[in-house]
Amino acid sequence: MDSAALLPHALHFPRHVLHRNSLLHPLPSGAAAAQPRNRASFATSIAVHRVGAGELPDSDDCRNQNGYALKDETDSAPFGTVSAEITSETIDFFVSDAEGDPDCPTPGYSSIDHALHILRQGKFVIVVDDEDDGAGVVEGNLVMSAAFTTAKHVAFVMKHGSGIVSVGMAEEDLVRLKLPLMSPETEDEDSSAPTFTITVDAKSGTLTGVSAADRAKTVLALASAESNPQDFRKPAGHVFPLKYRNGGVLRRAGHTEASVDLVMLAGLRPVSVISAIVDPEDGSIASLENLRNLAAAHNIPIVSITDLIRYRRKREKLVERTAVSGLPTKRGIFDAYCYRSKLDDTEHIALVKGEIGNGEDVLVRVHSECLTGDIFGSGRCDCGNQLELAMRLIEEAGRGVVVYLRGHEGRGIGLGHKLLAYNLQDLAVDAREYGIGAQILRDVGVRTMRLMTNNPAKFVGLKGYGLAVVGRVPVMTPITEENKRYLEAKRVKMGHIYGSDIRGDTLSGMFDQGTDAPEQSKDV
Repeated sequence: MDSAALLPHALHFPRHVLHRNSLLHPLPSGAAAAQPRNRASFATSIAVHRVGAGELPDSDDCRNQNGYALKDETDSAPFGTVSAEITSETIDFFVSDAEGDPDCPTPGYSSIDHALHILRQGKFVIVVDDEDDGAGVVEGNLVMSAAFTTAKHVAFVMKHGSGIVSVGMAEEDLVRLKLPLMSPETEDEDSSAPTFTITVDAKSGTLTGVSAADRAKTVLALASAESNPQDFRKPAGHVFPLKYRNGGVLRRAGHTEASVDLVMLAGLRPVSVISAIVDPEDGSIASLENLRNLAAAHNIPIVSITDLIRYRRKREKLVERTAVSGLPTKRGIFDAYCYRSKLDDTEHIALVKGEIGNGEDVLVRVHSECLTGDIFGSGRCDCGNQLELAMRLIEEAGRGVVVYLRGHEGRGIGLGHKLLAYNLQDLAVDAREYGIGAQILRDVGVRTMRLMTNNPAKFVGLKGYGLAVVGRVPVMTPITEENKRYLEAKRVKMGHIYGSDIRGDTLSGMFDQGTDAPEQSKDV
């Protein structure tokens, strides 16, 4: 939706909840000094110094287990305010004092600044995702800058990793080297999967390509800005390039994105070496305990994707708010917030109902655009039904948010290809690629949410946005002959809750005649 499309609504409907968020409150005289200090737009410098034995850091410092103290020397500035019904505006994102200093690591982990220092020395760091309910279930990856790779590094990866040596790379480098995705459908149908390209070996100075020395030469060739497509044997190689998604962990909280983000933040070329660490006994994904043992034995810092998200979110943002308006719908009057993505200029909408207040326990639906389902009422999917039901339940609750993410038609394959691919019924949802929606939710004031979803997946790195899912509300919509295959595919492939077994002929009555919506399950 273009920002200007909201203007007619702004002329006729009062902005009745725009001042629920402290970001929009006018500042009293002299209030600038009392504002949160950690804003993305501040001129910030981080002083890093080693704290010696017996030396105590200043009160505003944060010292991690490696002995590094991080001092925030941030300048203060006041927030702006909305002065009209609809205003072109940019509202800065910030990390609240309640979240703590984003430069202080999660207890038990190293700071991002320390990891960057280590990467600049050509050494490894270990990157982990979130623990699963505190059970210590994580995935840890060895990460280093590809530009420093030696045979010794590759041998270490082969000994402690899965045996697969991967290289995270930006899209422009993959295009330059003519390295297509291994499966072109991977990114379209299942964006939760790593996006591997075809495998490669360097031609110069290698034999079979399988040895540590040969793989190191291949990695160095991939890392070089001077390489060209003719420098590689493909597709049957021994090194696995991975496509980095533009926006990094602020778009997708994956290990590939984290690895490339880290080397870029370290001031190095955006090419990383990455390999999952496995248990030395049975080859399974290494436990957190095993990761800590490996780190201690080889003096390798461990950092979390959550901390990297917090670190980047303090300094940058992927979306900016461009307009706000009252928006009447057949389910009631919502406030429509328009946001523009800095990645591709796509505009997204947040429909906000009621006073968000302290942001706790907010009913939330994050919905990806589906023109055929949302607008035309296609029977081949349940998208339109889910959006309708979500808006109805939020209206009945009197408080909640629908984030409508545009530009996701057919998981990015485009409308035409989606129509051709309807028979595939293989559309996946990535529980890692939610950064745009998370930043929008944070900006409208949400802190904890009851998420309306049928997807049971863990949301990696969500704490990095200052958000938490405290419950899940299944969005139960009718099963029809037309959408049954689609729903079954989502249940089998992604573990989705199947939906309520309601005959299709009840749909019009449920939504058009005001009868009760299907009974909802308890939060999960």
